[in-house]
Amino acid sequence: MTISVAIVGTGPSGFYAAQALLESGIDCRIDLIDTLPTPFGLIRGGVAPDHQHTKRITRTYEEIAAQPTVNFYGNVEAGRDITILELRSLYDAVVLAIGMPMDRGLDLIGGAKKGVYGAAEFVGWYNGHPAYRHLDPLLDDKRVAVIGNGNVALDIGRVLCKTRDEMAKTDIPEYAIEAIQNAPITDICIFGRRGPAEAKFTNVELREIGQLADCAPMVDPEEIPDEIPGEMSDRDRRLRMRNIETFRSFVALNPTGKRKRLHFCFRSMPAEILGKERVEGLRLQRTVVVNGEAVGTGHYYDTPCGTVIAAIGYRMGPLQGVPLDIRRGIVINSDGRVATGLYVVGWARRGPTGVISSNKPDGDAVAAHIAADIAQPAKPGRAAFEEHLRARGVRWVTFEDWKFIDEAEVAAAQEGAPRRKFVDVEAMIGLIDKGRAGGTS
Repeated sequence: MTISVAIVGTGPSGFYAAQALLESGIDCRIDLIDTLPTPFGLIRGGVAPDHQHTKRITRTYEEIAAQPTVNFYGNVEAGRDITILELRSLYDAVVLAIGMPMDRGLDLIGGAKKGVYGAAEFVGWYNGHPAYRHLDPLLDDKRVAVIGNGNVALDIGRVLCKTRDEMAKTDIPEYAIEAIQNAPITDICIFGRRGPAEAKFTNVELREIGQLADCAPMVDPEEIPDEIPGEMSDRDRRLRMRNIETFRSFVALNPTGKRKRLHFCFRSMPAEILGKERVEGLRLQRTVVVNGEAVGTGHYYDTPCGTVIAAIGYRMGPLQGVPLDIRRGIVINSDGRVATGLYVVGWARRGPTGVISSNKPDGDAVAAHIAADIAQPAKPGRAAFEEHLRARGVRWVTFEDWKFIDEAEVAAAQEGAPRRKFVDVEAMIGLIDKGRAGGTS
């Protein structure tokens, strides 16, 4: 008999879980469920718009979605349209691939001022995520502060630095490119609590900063160490040294003639957002690095800025029927198993770490758990799920429906760009209905 599996979330972790199940030999039927009418999660809404090469992985996901035993149900929100407990009553196995969609939050004095944003909302805004398209961030000052020393902080800085021509072959929404290009920004400061040796930038992305057309990377040569202290694997030492060498190359670059500057500010711990109702500056404490950790020195300094963007991590919100580790912000699990019949993959399982391919082992582990746990299929699955959605008046989107959106976005793109995104759910549904009425579905 066929096992019925629901996967909640259609980002990389959801698709890798589906792939693992398909390749496991388990006789199963898989239903992929997403809040948005569009699949692919952070590949569409989180990966920087100028990193189109990373988005090519969606071709593999499309092949998975096209399998005859796989269905896609977009525009269905778990917790609103159907609870996790209801899903568990309908499916033999429910896999949570819901990521960590919320910002961890900037717990500082003044953190609620106008002009303070989390990376999830700011990145969602410039990626055309429907939930953030109306963010309208304040970008009316010459200086922007980005807090964090990982790739997300680097993405934000790079997108704010690039010229219109550099962004011409991306899928950034028109409203975002207009806001950024018309902003008076000249200086973006990326602040990290520790030193350049501890920064989490991948070297490929870091090197990009030295190749920008109208932006010069700035780093204090006194901050760059001659060697990497501490015990670590040869691989980790080698990766850190590559970043150190890249920072040294930045020092040698001539910033003359560049309109913008991206400053790497190390050993700086944010302490307070300055200003009255809106951001006017940032107060930071100097640190020293002891055994890899940042320790405050008691010496503070202020820097002016009109916008603060915190790229310091993500978390999950509460979801009924799902046990959460409040401190870590993840689903409580044992190697991906939450309980018999309930599983978790991706960031919701292990936190916001790793790269896209890091999600594949999670899927493999959960497929093995399902094979071991579900000896005899007993739940109605897809037919009962669709009956539930109809009873609730939920308008779901199929993968064939998504193709209407996909084709329309590609057709609307300006020359050289991959697509022009729809950023409004109602507009997407309207396009699908028009396509169906035209008899092209």
